[in-house]
Amino acid sequence: MRQTIAIIAIALVSFTSTAQDIFGKWQTIDDNSGEAKSIIEIYEREGKVYGKILKIMNQDIQDARCTECSGKDKDQLLIGFELIRGLEKDGDTYEDGKIIDPENGKVYKCYIELDEDDKLKIRGYIGFAIIGRTQYWNRVVEP
Repeated sequence: MRQTIAIIAIALVSFTSTAQDIFGKWQTIDDNSGEAKSIIEIYEREGKVYGKILKIMNQDIQDARCTECSGKDKDQLLIGFELIRGLEKDGDTYEDGKIIDPENGKVYKCYIELDEDDKLKIRGYIGFAIIGRTQYWNRVVEP
């Protein structure tokens, strides 16, 4: 009996430790071209979720800045730019935060959730989630 309980406990621990979450590095895909655009790192800070740009794939814009942004974000370098801010976990989704589109400086409400273990669904919207845009990012698998 003890062996059976031990085996079940080990199996449960193994399963929960391999379950995927939203944290880590994600590759963004351009809506129009379908090509990889950047690498975003999603992380937790003080109980909330944030995401910043780690890498821009286009070598020609490595020094690009958020020229259309306002306030403290105005003219910030895109590499290191925190575009996802203040999301809170609610069941399987993270919501009640915002996302900034660094191409136009617009700020949107945001929620994110795993679509699959290696695919993240990001929805930016104004007002109601039904009015917005969804992107899917792919998990970066590091050696």
